[in-house]
Amino acid sequence: MLQQIVWALSLALMMFVGFGWAYALLKSGRREEDYTPLQKRAYRIRTRLFWLLVALFGTPMVLTLIDLPYDAVRPAIGAGSVQEIRATGYMWRWELSADRIEARRPVEFRVTSGDVNHGFGIYDPDMKIVAQVQAMPGITNTLRHTFDREGVYKIMCLEYCGLAHHNMVAEFTVGTRS
Repeated sequence: MLQQIVWALSLALMMFVGFGWAYALLKSGRREEDYTPLQKRAYRIRTRLFWLLVALFGTPMVLTLIDLPYDAVRPAIGAGSVQEIRATGYMWRWELSADRIEARRPVEFRVTSGDVNHGFGIYDPDMKIVAQVQAMPGITNTLRHTFDREGVYKIMCLEYCGLAHHNMVAEFTVGTRS
């Protein structure tokens, strides 16, 4: 539903721009001696159009950027406040430093690769992607996430890495502290 609305809005805006170009093209053959009034009017229209576009697209941009899953600041590292999991991808397996994670407590995945590039994708028990990061040889990327829901999560490779790519799956369990 939302995609249809956005698509219709995009088409309407493209048509508006197209009509503007057509109007400018049709009027371009007319010659005027004094361009000063035309310049003032054009700058006034351009300024109003600029602020209209800022108002029209600025608010949705800010509202959608707020929902990005990236932490603005690193979680405070205190006595046991952040769980750290080291994850290394190899053709065609994942090695995790732990397979149990405590729910509702921040986790910091330190992801790297031992051979080629891999995509580190975490899927919840319903097989919906929760978070992802790139696993690259010689580079350690950090992925921070807090799991609110208990269950068995899967890690799957998101970048084709060879013949057995489809078998590159690992699991970990999110539960309460035991």
